[in-house]
Amino acid sequence: MRVVGVAELPTRAGHFRVVAFWNNRDAKEHIAMVHGDVIGASNVPTRLHSECVTGDVMGSLRCDCRDQLLEGLKKIQSMDRGILLYLRQEGRGIGLINKIRAYALQDQGLDTVEANLALGFRDDERDYAVAAHMLRSLNVRSIELITNNPNKVQQLTQYGVSVAGRIPHVIPPNDHNRFYLETKAKRSGHFIDTWGKPHLVEQSDPVVVDGMAPPESEPAEPAPAG
Repeated sequence: MRVVGVAELPTRAGHFRVVAFWNNRDAKEHIAMVHGDVIGASNVPTRLHSECVTGDVMGSLRCDCRDQLLEGLKKIQSMDRGILLYLRQEGRGIGLINKIRAYALQDQGLDTVEANLALGFRDDERDYAVAAHMLRSLNVRSIELITNNPNKVQQLTQYGVSVAGRIPHVIPPNDHNRFYLETKAKRSGHFIDTWGKPHLVEQSDPVVVDGMAPPESEPAEPAPAG
């Protein structure tokens, strides 16, 4: 793991320094979004965000990833200093193609954990060794982890990161991801309480791609001529 580039990056959430890392073990690029002076600092608010093309880029409502990303950046900006590590761990580590296959299984009634297991994976395939290496490269003494996931705290601690505390990061659900979030809480042990929280604003007109409408919504075939 080595630093290969640093630049200033203005964003909708505020101004950051973006630090690019190259990991020769997984042959992937990862980045750190850095706010304030973190070198040699203690109790640095830190968020680990795993890549989610469908959520971060496409705005999928099936997960809360895009909202977690933006709110994480805003939360860090509201503090004196902080770091968001953007990790290339699509689909909880199973990759984009397998994530879409898991979505198809969820469309058939499986929950997010059952779908991963049906594809031959664990519930969560992510390994946070890369995050620990990135934090050491930034010379951070200790962090306060912005997360609802106890596995992140456990893994970082095992990899030698001093985790001084946890900052909750609960995103209000919508109709499309409420069951997903409840499953993460009940089956994966995430600290998520969505009871009574309002829905996020959703698209009023759902996007329909030509030729991909569900069978029940397709027009009936014309009756044969008598």
